[in-house]
Amino acid sequence: MGGPGVIAGHYAALETQTGSAIVRLNRAVAVAEAYGPRAGLALLAGLDAVLGSHHRLATVRGELARRAGDVNLAAASYRTALDLCANDAERAHIRSRLAEMHIPGRGE
Repeated sequence: MGGPGVIAGHYAALETQTGSAIVRLNRAVAVAEAYGPRAGLALLAGLDAVLGSHHRLATVRGELARRAGDVNLAAASYRTALDLCANDAERAHIRSRLAEMHIPGRGE
């Protein structure tokens, strides 16, 4: 068994071995669980070049930004994810996350 820090460490080792952008995305989630959402967000830097058309990158960015309190980045990321996602169940989940947010200037 191991805590989030151990899991993040395993992802770091796997990323070193594979160079996989998907592994880095998963590592960002593990790092966010262990060290906070801003640490996870930092690991997303540079992934747009290889995963920019993948809705999961935008969804993860939205979730971590929401947890970090950056509602503008979260909302923009969730909207991007909606534009990129073709799966109805995932789109419904993304829509619900966006609807839960209080976005300044939206009249709430």
